[in-house]
Amino acid sequence: MQNTGKLAGCTAFITGASRGIGKAIALKFAKNGANIVIAAKTATEHPKLPGTIYTAAKEVESVGGKCLPCIVDIRNEESLKEAAKLAAAQFGGIDILVNNASAISLTGTAETPLKRFDLMMGVNARGTFTATQVCLPYLKKAANPHVLTISPPLNMKPVWFKGHVAYTMAKYGMSMCTLGWADEFKEDGIAANSLWPRTAIATAAMKMLGGDDSLKMSRTPEIMADAAYAIVTKDSRTVTGNFFVDDTVLMEEGISDFDQYACVPGNKLLPDFFLDSAEESDATLAELKSSGGGNLEKFFQRVSSLITPELVTSTRGIIVFDVDNQKWFIDLKNGEGSAGKGMPPTGNPDATITLKEADFMKLVKGEASGPSLLMSGKLKLDGSMGIAMKLENIVAAVRSKL
Repeated sequence: MQNTGKLAGCTAFITGASRGIGKAIALKFAKNGANIVIAAKTATEHPKLPGTIYTAAKEVESVGGKCLPCIVDIRNEESLKEAAKLAAAQFGGIDILVNNASAISLTGTAETPLKRFDLMMGVNARGTFTATQVCLPYLKKAANPHVLTISPPLNMKPVWFKGHVAYTMAKYGMSMCTLGWADEFKEDGIAANSLWPRTAIATAAMKMLGGDDSLKMSRTPEIMADAAYAIVTKDSRTVTGNFFVDDTVLMEEGISDFDQYACVPGNKLLPDFFLDSAEESDATLAELKSSGGGNLEKFFQRVSSLITPELVTSTRGIIVFDVDNQKWFIDLKNGEGSAGKGMPPTGNPDATITLKEADFMKLVKGEASGPSLLMSGKLKLDGSMGIAMKLENIVAAVRSKL
């Protein structure tokens, strides 16, 4: 049966589409008629990351789309050129490029190995630039060409740089491409836009940063896919140079039910990074401080009363909190476990978390998550991220008893 979707006959070249947001976009476009080129480097199953270019291609075909899976490392210009050449030969051209591939490391300057710095710059900034450069000759021939980059609005507030300068530079490099290309490609009628999520999205990267609990406070990748579809189906000559946010795009399309995208409908959602709406005002902090449940001694007393042998067994770690230069600890490694003021009486901490009391209380009240505070520079982590991320479970348990 012929597909009569708005993208019928179009070809979308999507980087990093073997999983997550990229795959969701591929499936959405395929359901609406597009031919899909999956340009990613995962050809064999990763032990910790599900999905390959071939499994993703089968999913695209299962919804009625045609798919060309290509093994591509976007740091390699030649592999990109070969993939674009194959795409044009098989489908007759390239109409849409989605720059989705990205690498992340939320580490400070001293803690970022140059190898990791090079990876982020190579994949995020250079990879986006190279993929677009390679696809440009084909896009110039398309009827309604779009370059859509999954990157945030450019926000020069220091809070979005502090603590992860390398990642922000690499990610903003993608956004700077959008800014420049919107003008550079205007005469060719090629739209250049960026798209970013309002909230955390349930992907492998988010699970790595925040564990399973963070996924329960996230939206599904389908919200990004639906927003991407809404953008690339518009006239490329009239919609360019925008830094779109997913739910805003969909609200303008008349969508008001966003529970359909929530991993757990009704749950509080984690804000994503780089958006000012993720930052709390001083007035809100003052309200949180006076609203109960923020007393440090009361919190750690409650933690102590809730410690169980199962919690000790599942955590196996010691966390120390430096809250406005006062030390507090949760020992879930030794004996029956304990919590209180000062340093732990037995053993060295596996993770040390430094933050202000106001931000600690946001954590307690459920108004912020560990990953969001870390990304915004309001929380410093030394030691095991895995142990620290288990804090979300502990805080949730205490919150339910306050």
